[in-house]
Amino acid sequence: MKPLHRHLVNTSRKVLCTAALAASLTTAAVATTPSTADAGESEPSPDSPQATDRGDARLDLPAPVADPQVPPTTTAPGGASGIPGTALDAYKRAELSVAAALPGCKLPWQLLAGIGRVESVHASGYGLKPDGSTDKPIRGPRLDGNGYAEVRDTDQGEWDADTSYDRAVGPMQFIPSTWKKWGADGNGDTKRDPNNIYDAALGAGLYLCAGDRDLSDPAALDRAILSYNNSREYVNTVLGYMKQYKDGGVSEIPNPPVGNYPTPPVTGTLPTPTPPRQPVTRPMPNPTPAPSKPATPTTPAKPTTPPAEPSKPTTPTKPTTPTTPTTPTTPPAATLAKVELVGASGITAEAGSAFTAAPKVKALLSDGKPAKNQVVVFVVGDDTTGATRFGTSDSLVVRTDDQGIAAAPGLKAGAKAGTFTLRATAYGSVNEYTVTFKGTVTAAPVVLARKGTEQLDVVVGKSLTGVELFATAAGQPVAGLKTTAGLVEKDEAGKWQPVKPEAAAKGPYFKGGKDDAEKLTVIEPAATGADGKLVLPELFTAPETLPGTYHLRILTAEGVALVLEVKVTAAPAPQA
Repeated sequence: MKPLHRHLVNTSRKVLCTAALAASLTTAAVATTPSTADAGESEPSPDSPQATDRGDARLDLPAPVADPQVPPTTTAPGGASGIPGTALDAYKRAELSVAAALPGCKLPWQLLAGIGRVESVHASGYGLKPDGSTDKPIRGPRLDGNGYAEVRDTDQGEWDADTSYDRAVGPMQFIPSTWKKWGADGNGDTKRDPNNIYDAALGAGLYLCAGDRDLSDPAALDRAILSYNNSREYVNTVLGYMKQYKDGGVSEIPNPPVGNYPTPPVTGTLPTPTPPRQPVTRPMPNPTPAPSKPATPTTPAKPTTPPAEPSKPTTPTKPTTPTTPTTPTTPPAATLAKVELVGASGITAEAGSAFTAAPKVKALLSDGKPAKNQVVVFVVGDDTTGATRFGTSDSLVVRTDDQGIAAAPGLKAGAKAGTFTLRATAYGSVNEYTVTFKGTVTAAPVVLARKGTEQLDVVVGKSLTGVELFATAAGQPVAGLKTTAGLVEKDEAGKWQPVKPEAAAKGPYFKGGKDDAEKLTVIEPAATGADGKLVLPELFTAPETLPGTYHLRILTAEGVALVLEVKVTAAPAPQA
């Protein structure tokens, strides 16, 4: 190819999806002499990933390769075991995706990490972003035949910004023409971009698994890496990093910023694979023709004697035996042709609760029959709900049943109101098919409650203070909730209404206005705190307040109400 967030555990990932696969997801064997995924080494230009020290695995390599003399500033961040969080997430998601579609391949993410380390040091120094893109484009040397293969432009400069020759692009260094076949969507954004590490890692995984390879077989693994770059030193280096990542562990590091690494001095480069020579057909020289002998004159034929009598009619030929009809060719096997929604495209749940109905899709073959046992990947993306998840993951891989239906159970809404998309993708031998659910998470209803009874007792001339209420939703405190508190009474229809002015003059009241000189029957308490607690303002009674039962309603903007009973008793008579 050079003509080829782990959900960031503590970092939100902007774009979801683990597990989209390539449109060209094929198990066809790789050609006997395929073009390599990596164009090999050459003298790099300053903006090439090869211009920085990509390191080695300290294997049996030539000394100039094993110990390149480069400035210390070009050392990869984090050393050999340090992988930026987004890159590590991309490698692991690619492993998951390939395992879902090609379980026989047994692709380890450490192999992708080894290639990513050699090709671009995991996009270090290019401003790797959480969504997999980079601030600075990653482009390899111009493939113009100076020291390596000549590859004329195949993408009109779409990926490599070069309309004359191709350049390897992205963190996995794909040649545009190779990407055209193996390009994949690894982050569920419906794009296939070799400059995005999620897409590039998945495309590389599919390329390595071509031809029904089982990468747990060392020989198959060796052939796969050689197909990426036909160089024994390259294979050894990749295997070395792969082993380090497996045996020595990996330290996740923050995504490095854009860097300006100097081009190291030339100390020898990995050998460039020599492209197979094409046989040259040369025209054979024409020998001088020998002079031809004069032709012998032919004797004129004698005139035929007319028959003395009419000739006998010829015997009719026997009819030919009809040939056995050829056996009709077996029609090609039906392939995946469509994925459609089962039910509505919108799914809704309250914050913090499970979706009652599992989202479903149906996969159909080109002959109209259900696609049985078809892999479907459900991925949550564009999430503003505070993590809508399948358990602890934002993706789920399932297979269709005998009716071609795949359901995604266990989806639980995030902790707050918002929206998300749920993409369901199935992968055929040529294309991928995606349908989208629009998810909505509504706020859980607020519950207002007072610890203890809802009856408040006060003696005429005294006041009520320190009355505490608590606001919760889905069992969690609701902070910042604004309410109104007001005295109410029921109308003829039995509905609560604010008290009439004449009743207000003889009942409990709040103080307000300048110097608290006004008697108010409605007031706005302070909003709830982080613990959901609401403290009611002091409620007063005057000596002229009539004993009896009153009602105080606390009301939210959404119409949630709690009515408290306020029992006012007469002051005890003074003792003689």
